[in-house]
Amino acid sequence: MAEERPTSKRRQEEVVLQQQYRRALSSFEGIILSQIEIKNKLGDRLNYSILTGIIILGGVSISMVVLLLTLSAQINRISGVVVEMNTHFSSVSSQMHQIRGYIGAMEKRVALLEEIDDMTGVMDLEMTRIAGDMDAMRQNLQGIDAHVAAVRNNVGNISVNMDLMNREVQDMSVDMQQVSKPARTMNKMFPFP
Repeated sequence: MAEERPTSKRRQEEVVLQQQYRRALSSFEGIILSQIEIKNKLGDRLNYSILTGIIILGGVSISMVVLLLTLSAQINRISGVVVEMNTHFSSVSSQMHQIRGYIGAMEKRVALLEEIDDMTGVMDLEMTRIAGDMDAMRQNLQGIDAHVAAVRNNVGNISVNMDLMNREVQDMSVDMQQVSKPARTMNKMFPFP
């Protein structure tokens, strides 16, 4: 009987040890499962943060592409206007050269008039030629006026294009402010160092 008591005590101790082992194992399993659940939640938050960042960066890149395309279009317009102004300046220069030629011809004819005081018929002919030269000068001046008006128009177009570019840049600034709001909100929600 004495031998039965120690074996029953051993069995009871083994049962207690097994129960303690099972409790320890179940609590360890609970700790591991809670850590896995926390890691899954953190992983989901990180995935949402990365997805939001990608969307924001996509919006910023689209805005930058729109800005670059707008600037490129405005630069092409300005370049075309400058080329057109250049051709008008060339035309004005050639017409000024013709006017100088007409003035030189007039000076020569006026010098001839001093020598042929008594020849009024020849003088009338020369005056008719001078009147023709004056008409040609008037026509050239009208052409210069038209070219100057075209240059003014081109300068007005440049001013309008610059105003449009300024508005686009201001709109982009407002868009950037709006795009950065979600990022600031995300920084407030997830203050990671």
